[in-house]
Amino acid sequence: MIKVLILLAVVGLAIWWLRRARSADDRPRDDDRSGKPGNKPADRPVDKPTPMLACAHCGVHLPQAEALTDAAGRPFCGEAHRLAGPR
Repeated sequence: MIKVLILLAVVGLAIWWLRRARSADDRPRDDDRSGKPGNKPADRPVDKPTPMLACAHCGVHLPQAEALTDAAGRPFCGEAHRLAGPR
């Protein structure tokens, strides 16, 4: 009975060690970095959020840059909805 418990403990430790070694390979190491500025996430510029607009016809939200507008300035998700007009 004790031999079985020892064998299970050894197998469990081996599995734990292999999983830990595999996850350590996926993480970047400090010595892998070149030391150039901009490598850390805090050093990279952050993009501003894109304003979102709701289509006046169907209500789907889309980025302001992709919206089509009518003469009154109402946003639409596509040409068909712009031609159909607001609901």
